[in-house]
This record gives sequence, structure tokens and C-alpha cells, in this order.
Amino acid sequence: MRIAVTGREGQVVSSLVERARLDPSVEILPLGRPELDLAQPETVHEAISAARPDLVVSAAAYTAVDQAEDEPDIARSINATGAGAVAQAAADIGVPVIHLSTDYVFSGDGERPYTENDPTGPHGVYGRTKLEGELAVAAANPRHLIVRTAWVYSPFGRNFVKTMLRLAQDRDSLSVVADQWGNPTSAIDIADGILVAAKRLRAEPQFDAFGVYHLAGMGSTNWSTFARAIFAASRDLQGPFAEVKDILTSEYPTKARRPLNSRLSSERFHEVFNWRAPAWEQSTASTVERLLRA
Repeated sequence: MRIAVTGREGQVVSSLVERARLDPSVEILPLGRPELDLAQPETVHEAISAARPDLVVSAAAYTAVDQAEDEPDIARSINATGAGAVAQAAADIGVPVIHLSTDYVFSGDGERPYTENDPTGPHGVYGRTKLEGELAVAAANPRHLIVRTAWVYSPFGRNFVKTMLRLAQDRDSLSVVADQWGNPTSAIDIADGILVAAKRLRAEPQFDAFGVYHLAGMGSTNWSTFARAIFAASRDLQGPFAEVKDILTSEYPTKARRPLNSRLSSERFHEVFNWRAPAWEQSTASTVERLLRA
């Protein structure tokens, strides 16, 4: 199965490439600049068509949440127009698309995990452009899975786990926000879930449950407890650790408003694809161990 993935260095594409090495039935084809540039949608169709994939994963995005407030046009070009072009290219060659989206499409004002049926209401440019991308994907290709996830980390790229371990190398204590809640999600687990879904779509040409899904780590926590779990795992392996001090979001101002509640219910994905991500604590500990032993 040939899977074209937008982007070459992101956490999810890196995880997909790694997981495919364990499965000879899957070939991952990363597509990125200059051949495919989401900021230049005219490059998308030719790059995807030339790859001759059985399925397309739309993973690349503009993810600089605060910077997006100053660059709304660039964020929209990539996250909305570019995403729609990817879905259209997949439709033109007759294959489905799996598009990655985010918890930021919600307001974050709710008090329970969001389901796929809950109303959206993004506050910032990043969330709005990602929601526009979801709508563009759905309009361009009826054979779509829009997969929302949250709090992504991995052994690759930049992420919260790597930042905490780096800061703990020369700090005894760190202040971390305690009133934002979500599901820490390993990009490797996201890759596994995507591959399960992709194989199902490949095996069932008449698959009829296209639409929006949530795919996140099992269980929820806040950022400060997430940090404590990272340091506990690191300390057990004689790695760096630090004391974590709880602070409020109001004590750590950012240009873009962060959702206080980013929790996602992944039950629909489990019901349809019979797969769920491991508990976030388990995947976090595995990632910390891998980073320390690299």
C-alpha cells in the first residue's frame, strides 16, 4: 500500500516512516518542498499525482500558534487552501484522504471531553484556519477522514516532552500551567492509528463511515502533571528532572489564547476501527526512555 504524506520532517510523518519500516505491506512517500508546497497550492496536484498513492495523509500544517496571529494569510494559505488542494488532488486520482486536525477547533470552554458532534468555536487564527481546512477537505473529497488530535509529542521534532527534558538539564524547578487540560498524544500512536484506518479503507472499497474522528492518548491530565510524569520517568532512568510548580494560564500570557479544555473523546474511532491509543502515561514513559537512550 502506497501512502503519500504531506511534509517531510513533522512528528507524524517521521513516525509513519518509522512504523512502515516494520510493515513491508506499507510504503510511505513523504512529499514536501519544493515539489509540494502548501503555500503554493498549484504545486500540490502534480506532486501527489506523480506519487501514485493508494491513499493520501494530509499531515503538514502551519502550527506556530502565536505566530499565526501575526501571519493570518500565510496560516490560511497552508492550513485551509493548501489542505483543500491536497484533498482535491486525492479526489482527482480517485483515492481517499486522511487529514490531521486539532483540538484548537474548539473553544476550550467545555467541561467534558469533546466529541465529534460538539459545536466548534476556535478563538485564534490557528484554530480558525484549521477549521477552515476541515471544511475545505470535506468539500473537496467525500472519501475523507478528518482526524483531530491534541498535545502531540514524540522522539522527533520539537515538542513538550523534549522541551521539559532540555530545560531540566540546567534548572532545578520549572513553572508549568496547571489549569489547561488535555490528552497527551504520542505521534507514534497517531501513526499506528492512521495505518489501521488506512488498511481498513484499502480493504473495504465500500467503506461508508467517512467523516470526522478524534484520535488522542487515553486519559487526560494538565500540563503540570504531564511534566511531572516526564520527570518521574526520566529520574527512574537517571535522566534530568526538576521540581514542577503549578501556575495559572493568566500567569503565563501568550499572544494566542490556549483552550482550557482540550480533552477529546476517541470513542468513535475505537468503535469504527477497533483500535485505541495506549494510556498517555505509558506512551510518555516510552518516549522519555527512547530519548534518554538515544
